Amino acid sequence: MEPESEQFWALSEDLLGVADYEGKLVRVSPSWYALTGKTAQDLLNGDYTALTHPDDVMPSMMAVAAMRADRQPARFENRLRGHDGSWHVIAWSLSPMPDGIRFTAIGRDRTPERDAETELRDTQDFVRLALSAVGGVGVWTYDVPSDTFVCDAAIAALYGLDPDRGAKGFKMAEFLANVLDDDLSPLKTVMTGGLVRPGDLELEYRIRHADGSIRYVLSRGHTYFDANGVAVRRTGIGIDMTKQRLLEEQLRQSQKMEALGQLTGGIAHDFNNLLTVIRGSADLLRRTDVPEPKRRRYIEAVADTADRATKLTSQLLSFARRQALKPEAFDVGASVLALRDMIATLTGSRIELRIDVADCPCHVRADRSQFDTAIVNMAVNARDAMDAVGVLTITVKLADQIPGTRGNGAVVDPFVAIAIMDTGLGIPADQIDRIFEPFFTTKPVGQGTGLGLSQVFGFAKQSEGEIIATSSPAGGTIFTLYLPRLDDNIVAEPAASDDDLALLPDDLCVLVVEDNEAVGTFATQALAELGHETVWAPNAAAALQEIDATPHRFGIVFSDVVMPGMSGIVLAALLRERHPRLRVLLTSGYSTVIATSGSNGFALLHKPYSIGELSSAMQRVLGEP
Repeated sequence: MEPESEQFWALSEDLLGVADYEGKLVRVSPSWYALTGKTAQDLLNGDYTALTHPDDVMPSMMAVAAMRADRQPARFENRLRGHDGSWHVIAWSLSPMPDGIRFTAIGRDRTPERDAETELRDTQDFVRLALSAVGGVGVWTYDVPSDTFVCDAAIAALYGLDPDRGAKGFKMAEFLANVLDDDLSPLKTVMTGGLVRPGDLELEYRIRHADGSIRYVLSRGHTYFDANGVAVRRTGIGIDMTKQRLLEEQLRQSQKMEALGQLTGGIAHDFNNLLTVIRGSADLLRRTDVPEPKRRRYIEAVADTADRATKLTSQLLSFARRQALKPEAFDVGASVLALRDMIATLTGSRIELRIDVADCPCHVRADRSQFDTAIVNMAVNARDAMDAVGVLTITVKLADQIPGTRGNGAVVDPFVAIAIMDTGLGIPADQIDRIFEPFFTTKPVGQGTGLGLSQVFGFAKQSEGEIIATSSPAGGTIFTLYLPRLDDNIVAEPAASDDDLALLPDDLCVLVVEDNEAVGTFATQALAELGHETVWAPNAAAALQEIDATPHRFGIVFSDVVMPGMSGIVLAALLRERHPRLRVLLTSGYSTVIATSGSNGFALLHKPYSIGELSSAMQRVLGEP
């Protein structure tokens, strides 16, 4: 044997040997003694199967016999007894020698690896047992190269999958097949990002279980990369959040029902004040001896109170983000300056009002009435925070972005920022995240509805903007309203006035479609006062009969949206198809369809409306090409 081979033989930690097919060792390396405690002389004079575990003797001899028969190397594992009596797992590699009666053997002690694997399995089993003690928690592994998810029984039960298949593995598409469509895209985005960026992943999403129920799953995982930076494996846990989410929803519903009582008291308080004025004025008007100046004053009181009731209803809908807004282009700075006197009156003489408006135009497209209401609401809120003493500062300026807030990132775009700052005590840190919540108020029951900041929040969101509140521990709060800025200076159209009625054709015949008799009577009488012939239909079916009977009689159809049976929008769509020349003007106080989807391109007049607003709206519709 060459010197190098002798050195290798002497220093090898593996078991090196030469043996014959009769069970005798011909030569052994020194490493045998370190493992078995037996000298080379003891080993060479004995049968090597004497060291082998009894259960492993037969399989080992069969592997040796197969090697002798086919003259091909053999690999197998068996257990040898160590010098301390313990069993060592040895992985053997055997190769037949050319003489046909001997073979070489290399044995590597795998015991430390097997012990580590056993410890790992024990640890994994312990983790699984610990996780199983926490209901709704399971473990999964995703093998990236094979695109295979392997999961335990808890994950299979959560996803409604076959647990036997879970142990063998699912392809990603199959594993995620029951994720709801709305959540699937963001889930895939996070998972894909995790394959190129190291770090932990976490995402909550919904799945539809095999029983038809919706489950909420919080998935947390970590991706492992090889030395080349290629993702190879992702392991994680899935947590069933369904019970928690349902409990949260029940809590929100409970809080909502509790707050409804508070809201009802506030609304009743405000509406009863308005109704008192209307009813009192109506009683006074019934008298026959009322002088003309007083009669006119009573009439104006009814009209003014009706306007305030309209604003309160609009405020309620805006707070719920159900108000169908009437956007128009206007300069925010000019609107704020126009509100100066009103705000000064509302805040009182002991509050110094400062208004700083940018020199450049700050045009937006939004509901101007809702904007004015939002500014007034924030000003009144600031007045109350200062206890009617302090400094109220309103600034209007251009902004290039909305800062990140409430878990949302920054939005980079042109905006107009309207900031209202007070010198009050500030907002406690534990309340600043709740001030825009529905029904949340610190005012006593019966002293207002508590809808002021909710209205501002609803208006901002419907206008594709944002409202942000910041408060300092030293005192003072800043509310900043962001609205998308228009690129061009667009001048808003002037509002319609009852003193400036639009000119309509003298021979115009209007078909009024209204299921409410009182409103239908008012509409037909108002149009008659304007000098127009009217026909009243109580529903869409009756309107279609009138039009089909005399299709050229009517110049315009004035229809309510919300009616029993066919809605006004469906009626308008049918008329557009059957009678393209016939103009349609829709009206509604509130409609879920309009609030969410708009009026399908048809002109819309919001209730309540004045005679002047009705006349102007009809003029615009008749003037359209």
